[in-house]
Amino acid sequence: MILSIIIGVTETPSVPTVDRAGLRQTRPRRLVAELIAARTGHFTAADIAADAQLREVPLGRATIFRTLELLRDAGALERIDLPGGAHAYVECAPRHHHHAVCSRCGTVVDFDDAELAVVVTEVARRTGFRIDSHRLELFGRCPACQAGERTAE
Repeated sequence: MILSIIIGVTETPSVPTVDRAGLRQTRPRRLVAELIAARTGHFTAADIAADAQLREVPLGRATIFRTLELLRDAGALERIDLPGGAHAYVECAPRHHHHAVCSRCGTVVDFDDAELAVVVTEVARRTGFRIDSHRLELFGRCPACQAGERTAE
């Protein structure tokens, strides 16, 4: 969704494309973006590589990693840290927000929380730090997975 807008897959002429975002539109970037668009929830570079291999899309791992980082730097993707220490990517709106991540199915929900700004300000006051940025990722079970757990009992 957001990624398709940034890389120019959409037909809407006023939407930023890779070219307007300062990224050169190349076939490998377009292919990676198409693989991302076919997924739901968070994904890893290994997931995209596996999808490319399964669909016989000619992409090397280095190209996938570079493209994911370029798209992250352009604001089309955000990297999230998973509970086990690994990281994954998720398509995001290019505004400040946080994530709730389902640890079962991988669904990611963006949310805003203005009250967190109050906490950040208070931490800065108490510690003397100048807080430049922050991010919050909450992990748990989405409503659909919770419902599935109840029916399995």
